[in-house]
Amino acid sequence: MERQPPGGVTFVAATALECKALRREMPVARIVQTGIALEGARDGFGTIVVSCGLAGGLRPDLPTGTVLIPREVRRPGGGLLRCDAEMVEALAERARELGVAPLFDPLLTAQTIVHGNARAQWAAKGYAGVDMETGLIDALRVCAVRVILDTPVRELSADWRNPTTAMLKPWNWPQAWWLAREAPRAAALAARIAAGAQGIGAELRITRQ
Repeated sequence: MERQPPGGVTFVAATALECKALRREMPVARIVQTGIALEGARDGFGTIVVSCGLAGGLRPDLPTGTVLIPREVRRPGGGLLRCDAEMVEALAERARELGVAPLFDPLLTAQTIVHGNARAQWAAKGYAGVDMETGLIDALRVCAVRVILDTPVRELSADWRNPTTAMLKPWNWPQAWWLAREAPRAAALAARIAAGAQGIGAELRITRQ
């Protein structure tokens, strides 16, 4: 991955699907495909980072398509990442312009896919959604916009961490059809909302002049 300069916003997403949605919405933005759990990231992202894409829902009352713009993210080691307040508000304003009411509850970043009883356990601790990337990001200013895909009501197989492997198993095929319909919609919505943070870096440079 190419090292990014310190100014401006870097948008990061785990998968090609999520990055394609970002590039369609913001053709000239800095967009980095990190891989699941940042496994494909080799360098820093700069000082201002938006983590964008899909999330797993932890509560049964949050359906597919729920927009989560967390104020706090639990890191895998138990530490807490506090999202940049200005960036959270910029994303929330963009969501409202699109007719979407965002949720600000905490996001969990996990080391493995969370499913079954583990969803309820984390929900009981106050977490609304889970990803595998945001809490691993080390930058001066960080925020996230995540659209819930799978939920306690509609769980996905852990096989989907490796889609090629998942597709080799016939029992995953019904989920594949559902994913083919819902995942692009969720990624596109996340990208449209993420676009609300494009001007943050420019505003910061103006303020410092």
